Amino acid sequence: MHWIVWAGSHFIGMFNEGGKTFMGLVTGIIPTLIVLLTFTNAIIKLIGEERTNKALRFASKYLILRYTLMPVLAVLILTNPMCYTFGRFLPERQKPAFYDASVSFVHPVTAFFPYANAGELFVWLGIANGVEKAGFNIAPLGVRYFLVGIVVIFIRGVVTEYITKYLTARGEARNKAAAGSDELAESV
Repeated sequence: MHWIVWAGSHFIGMFNEGGKTFMGLVTGIIPTLIVLLTFTNAIIKLIGEERTNKALRFASKYLILRYTLMPVLAVLILTNPMCYTFGRFLPERQKPAFYDASVSFVHPVTAFFPYANAGELFVWLGIANGVEKAGFNIAPLGVRYFLVGIVVIFIRGVVTEYITKYLTARGEARNKAAAGSDELAESV
């Protein structure tokens, strides 16, 4: 009989703790997220969508900008998962690499712009809370996390673009060989 009382009190306790966590978010991070998102949208409106599109088309021409600036802006402006739509400024052969770079940046961005990937904010907050409890300032960690993220997305973008070129060329060679053998079979 005691186990029923124990289970009942602990069952509701789980929901009480969830409620406390929710209230912490409502009074803590959620207002910050809303203000950051509003700020980002205001910047886009001030610059103008047409100018933004023109700048992105320019950036897509250069390897270093394509796999650093574009994914960073995509994640900051459109957030996860809409950020992948920035790939529309790229030719088909570069879209896989852009996606790889963008998806790799959705965690490092949370150090300074938590609204960009609020669903994964727990990763950064878990690390940051541990660092703070150890008595250290999280700002230098956040800067390093963000900068290393930019280096990683550049490397991933370049490597994925190279792999995509290789696999595309290999597929085209196979298709040509198959088409050649079909022509040979028809002539016989």
